[in-house]
Amino acid sequence: MIWDRIRRRGARPVEYKASAASRAARWPLGAVGGAAWTPRDVPALTRAGFLGNPIAFRAVKLIAEAAAAVPVLCQDAERRYETHPMLDLMRRPNAGQGGAELLEALYGQLLLTGNAYVEAVPGADEATLPLELHVLRSDRMSVVPGTTGWPEAFDYRVGSRTHRFEWTSDAPRPVCHIRSFHPQDDHYGLSPLRAAATALDVHNAASAWSKGLLDNAARPSGAIVYRGEEGHGHLTQDQYERLQTELEAHHQGARNAGRPMLLEGGLDWRPMGFSPSDMEFQRTKEAAAREIATAFGVPPMMLGIPGEATYANYQEANRAFFRLTVLPLAGRVLAGVSDWLTEWAGEPAQLRPDPDGIPALSAEREAQWRRIGEADFLTDAEKRVLLGLPAEPGAAAT
Repeated sequence: MIWDRIRRRGARPVEYKASAASRAARWPLGAVGGAAWTPRDVPALTRAGFLGNPIAFRAVKLIAEAAAAVPVLCQDAERRYETHPMLDLMRRPNAGQGGAELLEALYGQLLLTGNAYVEAVPGADEATLPLELHVLRSDRMSVVPGTTGWPEAFDYRVGSRTHRFEWTSDAPRPVCHIRSFHPQDDHYGLSPLRAAATALDVHNAASAWSKGLLDNAARPSGAIVYRGEEGHGHLTQDQYERLQTELEAHHQGARNAGRPMLLEGGLDWRPMGFSPSDMEFQRTKEAAAREIATAFGVPPMMLGIPGEATYANYQEANRAFFRLTVLPLAGRVLAGVSDWLTEWAGEPAQLRPDPDGIPALSAEREAQWRRIGEADFLTDAEKRVLLGLPAEPGAAAT
């Protein structure tokens, strides 16, 4: 019954409001193998970067949560709306998510994969806005190019099951595809994780090395030298295996740190000091962390990376973060979503972030308002345009 409806390519009873892809999502994908260097595919990079690296995890969470918390405005060329169907839909996009939760998932998918997909659940009247919006997993979506090279459908695959979203030129798109810039791909965006993949591997390898060092009593390896008669000799196989077993059981790991070693006749312990390359290992890890933060556009100071003094203080770094990373991302995503929703509503309206509602930018916005307000050579209409405001009620649209 379920897959009969899927084979009808999205046809569903009007009263059934749910994501079409959610029916396919009940069958999870199998695990993908890894390698010494992380494979440059979306699932592997997500596991190594977001699930397995604290710097990339925090960078994605920081950007996505900050962008989702930015106030959203709805306006057209003439006025700004306090209430609007687009705003109502963004505040409550579906029964399982609020507006901030959906936007956080949308921004997170875009940051992790370079692509974000939003599905529209239509209502009884196709000339109105969708009843619900759902963010789809980017790693399960694939673009189906048409004869002209432009996408004509999207396939949502889970295991061996596929649901196709397709549309015609006279109907609104069922899926909104937002992608970041990729210079070598016509249909998919480039993820910051892909650009930072080498730094991710270096940082993860450094963490594994540090863990191995702690497991070995938090000190470099030493050598146990056996001196038999006349100053040389060899251990028997049984002696070697017994010595190895006792070392692993009684002298390795954090719980055995500092335990004295009792050596029998002929055995001598020679500790080894840190080499210069060992001393540089931590600096290599910190450099990799800064590269990861740079790829995402997050000031390293905000991620607690030591030795970072690019900004004079945390407040300046926070302003740069919102001005250079959060606002451009939120503006581009909201513009794409509002253009897509306009196809459904038929009435042009624009969703945009409200920089006046960001506390970190309050000083800059106050200075801008004062500077433009004191400019006597500008008309009121020109001042409103510079401040991002629509024309006054009753004025001609610009």
